[in-house]
Amino acid sequence: MAHIDSMSAEWLPVSITPPEGDLEICVMDYDGIVVALGYPCHKSGAAWVDASSKKHIDIQPTHWRKWIERPRNRLQQDKA
Repeated sequence: MAHIDSMSAEWLPVSITPPEGDLEICVMDYDGIVVALGYPCHKSGAAWVDASSKKHIDIQPTHWRKWIERPRNRLQQDKA
């Protein structure tokens, strides 16, 4: 298995999702386009959880990478 910490920016297959930690997840939308979710998620057993709301989400991820907190853009700051 790959050393995950050294590849935080690289997208990895869901088959090697770690059991702990916040992740950036990609899913396929209704048009078949792969998109990254805009919030951190983590696994809870076989289920996925929105790390910020702690709610289970019904998704089928295509791949993942380690979540890296990014500065909010101005629009997000204005809404806060």
